[in-house]
Amino acid sequence: MWVMSRRRGLVLGAGGFLGAAWMLGALAALQKATSWDAREADLMVGTSAGSVLAGLLRAGVSIDDLYGQHCGEKVTDELTALPESPPAGLPFDLLDEPCWPGLPEFGFGSAPLVARMAKSPLRFSPTAVCAALLPRGRRAPTRIGKLIEDAGHSDRWPDATWVVAMDYHTGARVPFGRPDSPAAPLARAVMASCAVPAWYSPVRIGPVPYIDGGVCSPCNADLLAAADLDEVFVLAPMASVELDSPHSPLAWLERRFRRSVTKRLHRELGSLESRGTRVTLLTPNAADLAAMGVNMMDGARREEVLRTARDSVERYLAYTGERPVTAAQGAVPAEMPVKVPVAALVKASVKNQVKAATTKKIGASGPVLGAA
Repeated sequence: MWVMSRRRGLVLGAGGFLGAAWMLGALAALQKATSWDAREADLMVGTSAGSVLAGLLRAGVSIDDLYGQHCGEKVTDELTALPESPPAGLPFDLLDEPCWPGLPEFGFGSAPLVARMAKSPLRFSPTAVCAALLPRGRRAPTRIGKLIEDAGHSDRWPDATWVVAMDYHTGARVPFGRPDSPAAPLARAVMASCAVPAWYSPVRIGPVPYIDGGVCSPCNADLLAAADLDEVFVLAPMASVELDSPHSPLAWLERRFRRSVTKRLHRELGSLESRGTRVTLLTPNAADLAAMGVNMMDGARREEVLRTARDSVERYLAYTGERPVTAAQGAVPAEMPVKVPVAALVKASVKNQVKAATTKKIGASGPVLGAA
């Protein structure tokens, strides 16, 4: 039986339009399995697409309403407040946003950051280097900001909510909403957190331009390490602990990127668990990856991703619901002992993915850690 801890955190990671859809489906399954309302999280961290969901949840918009708007279904039979049709004033439709980047500007995205990298190249991650070198996008994420404003955040910042962006001049990670970070309207911070390099133009807050917080980390779960939480739910649509075998070159490259994200996530979850925090990690499985495809900005796949995510996470939570196991979705073998640290599972899954990739020519394939 699921027993909810006293203080709970929620991490909503980066992942584009389809990442947001996947997290919404996962949250619907989590709510059904645990009867926990994500709006009640004691601390919430949102990055990129996750920051949009965090803003809507903190505005009081329920998972039922968000899921129902997209699929016309209730999340649970017990929750009957959802109308038969989505509320007319609920704005969560960004299908007009581009699924491919337009023609960018010329030149480096951030000359100051390129100069810093030239002096100390080892201080910066490969994703930060790419973000600095890529040209700036021409499209401003204004519709995303309006979405947050219309939800009720025009002049206030919700308590215990951090929105992560990257300072485009220095490469520093900035969790807006934390006392030691610059002040900003929530809508503006969410716009900055969603400003994908070469896709959207950087968002200025004061004199500083900011870009997508996923450049620093697709999850930023380690920010919660010192928050004294009993339990943290981590939704990571850009990671994956279940191996599939894509055939197209683009999908193969996308899976390699996911492997690097999963490695970083392993370190972040380790920092949480080392402080005694119980971590429940949810990531896409093979069925979810097939539904997503390789373009996480392809809104046409949104409904399929929503339903697939809800089904796959429901199955996972049903498996673990009667056991005190904190484990990564899709990576739970039948013989697994209880209380296995999530970070250890993620590390093992990455090793298995690397091994499978190197032995693929002799027929090695299948889910990691013996998952069915």
